[in-house]
Amino acid sequence: MQNRKTTMTATETLSLAAIEDLAFRALVKAGTSDANARPLAVATAMTEADGVASHGLAYIPIYAQHVQCGKVDGQATPVVDQPRPAVVTVDAATGFAHSAIDLGFERLMPLAREMGVAVLAINNSYNCGVLGVHTQRLAQAGLLGIGFTNAPASIAPSGGAKPVVGTNPFSISAPDTDGNAALLIDQSASTIAKSEVMKHSREGKPVPEGWVLDGDGQPTTDPDAGLQGSMVPSGGYKGVGIALTVELMAAAMTGATLGAVASPFSGTAGGPPKTGQFFIAIDPAATSGGAFQEKLTDLIASIRDQDGARLPGDGRRASRIRAASDGVAVNAALLEKVRALL
Repeated sequence: MQNRKTTMTATETLSLAAIEDLAFRALVKAGTSDANARPLAVATAMTEADGVASHGLAYIPIYAQHVQCGKVDGQATPVVDQPRPAVVTVDAATGFAHSAIDLGFERLMPLAREMGVAVLAINNSYNCGVLGVHTQRLAQAGLLGIGFTNAPASIAPSGGAKPVVGTNPFSISAPDTDGNAALLIDQSASTIAKSEVMKHSREGKPVPEGWVLDGDGQPTTDPDAGLQGSMVPSGGYKGVGIALTVELMAAAMTGATLGAVASPFSGTAGGPPKTGQFFIAIDPAATSGGAFQEKLTDLIASIRDQDGARLPGDGRRASRIRAASDGVAVNAALLEKVRALL
């Protein structure tokens, strides 16, 4: 482990194993069971490796606070059911989404191979972090993974100013023949993830124009005004349409709480948010007549053949390779805050 300073911010370089261990111990110390803390710690390390620092260790103090105040039940035991041959459901019991997803995937993956396609519906859940972390696991198992997760309302409908749906990410991950995700799409319905606005607020920095609107629906660079107002949907009304699609899949299709009435993922007020996740796992061999990998290869080549063109997931893939060999540079002040939880 080594210390170094950039021109502005002190950082400390940690291995992925050290990040996972730190996250795990902090969560357990806060009152989370080992069974619930481990998958969340693994996902935290994966998120840092992917270069998505806003959703990595930065969330551990929030998770710990939410366990202690009862917004999430750190001791919850998810309940798995299979009401139809190709349908798996998990009641997360107001606990962490990660352990509920792990249990659901144990049934989902073999079912998808057997049936050709299978779905997983999770309710009474909590923030699942970076959605692509989960869908890429399906791709690594040789399946096309599609995921949806809803969140507390932060996007207003077209023409309105009151948020009714969350930033509501969706993700699609496609497998290659080597057990990797050849293509990873992971995007929210907002121009930027809400956690980035929260990060700017914590650091006392303005946000770029086009990220947020104030309570009157007017553009602002004040992150606090934006957090009290609404997020700008990506692509205008098209982003609203994506958010509504995700709300249908992750809330209506799972029986979870709608974003309009879910308690916020930040702060201590409101009790468990009880949001939901929905995953679709498809065996490409069942639908493509054996042509999936050829078509995927040609599709990727059509992008790679263009100078400067980037494939969704390229940035994360490169970051993951660097992190595996060199570790991850983590903000020193954040590390101090996480270590203070131990």
